[in-house]
Amino acid sequence: MSDNDLDERFKALVEQIDRQERRKMKKAAQREWAHLPRYRRRRRWRITAAVAAVAVAGAGAFVAWRPEILGQAGTALTSALADAAPDARPTGVDRASGPVPEETTPVETEPVAVSPFEGSPAMEYADGEKGLTMPRPKATGGLSEKEVATVLGRTKALLKATHLDRRVLLKSGFKPFARLLEPSDRVWFLKNLDPKKTKKNKKDYYSSRYMLTSFAPKTTELVTDVIKVHGKTAFSPSRENGRSGVRIKVNYLFVYAVRRPGQPETAMRVVAHSKGELFAYRENGRPAIRLRQWNNGGVSGVRCDIDDGFVRPFYDDSPPDEEVVKATGAPVDPYDLEKKETEGCQLTTGT
Repeated sequence: MSDNDLDERFKALVEQIDRQERRKMKKAAQREWAHLPRYRRRRRWRITAAVAAVAVAGAGAFVAWRPEILGQAGTALTSALADAAPDARPTGVDRASGPVPEETTPVETEPVAVSPFEGSPAMEYADGEKGLTMPRPKATGGLSEKEVATVLGRTKALLKATHLDRRVLLKSGFKPFARLLEPSDRVWFLKNLDPKKTKKNKKDYYSSRYMLTSFAPKTTELVTDVIKVHGKTAFSPSRENGRSGVRIKVNYLFVYAVRRPGQPETAMRVVAHSKGELFAYRENGRPAIRLRQWNNGGVSGVRCDIDDGFVRPFYDDSPPDEEVVKATGAPVDPYDLEKKETEGCQLTTGT
């Protein structure tokens, strides 16, 4: 078989695979990028809704979630070319050119690794803790530069414990966060982790689990060890209850690539928006830090009809969520750090 014939055969195979896979990719991409709800993580208010459909052009976006397609296509092409030209490289001795190398086994094409964050703003975000950038400390609010550095370091540790610690994310943990709190805040936090045991009035129900990003047990595993992080921390002098101190504001996005345990075909992204305020002051000769608001920005891509503080991704095959049906208003961008806080279910533009 000539080189031209091989080229034609290659093109025909590529076109055949392209046509078949393009149809599959388009349908799957539409399923996986649309109808992802948003969940409110503040008090008992929940903001989840059917997500506005996101148009996905061609197969590129789908491959971000189905990298095995690339491996299948590469393997198919390699095998087909090998079958099409079994005699293209003869063995033995050619009288004009001398010895000809023996035929070697074709090397299969390795699957191309594509990030599950491809096609989203998160692709440009920092990986994990690198995204938790703290401002340069300086003396203010009655605290020294060293004390401000201490409270900023503790703020960063609280963010890590809330959103990046695997024990909190996937194993219902809470100790990494609780141990960073001031004693009185810790008592309140631990008491309200399971309010069903301590409160009879449903109106008083509030689980301090909402202060953490914790996926409900057995519902979620991470597609990759990488968690994308983007945002900022700012501080300024302040006074509270007659005390001078420093007010710290945090505003971050944490983007997770998740799936049902053992089911790679359910892969999707979840976007947690963490907004909070802390007040730091000197107490008994040391800097103390108290939470005033924490983890108030909401989570996109999860259901909202279960009010226990845990995050439950809204997979393509998840049962209907009644709260989604009630959602109204214009969709919001889950990657917008400056979006306004609202109550109830809310449309998003996807994750």
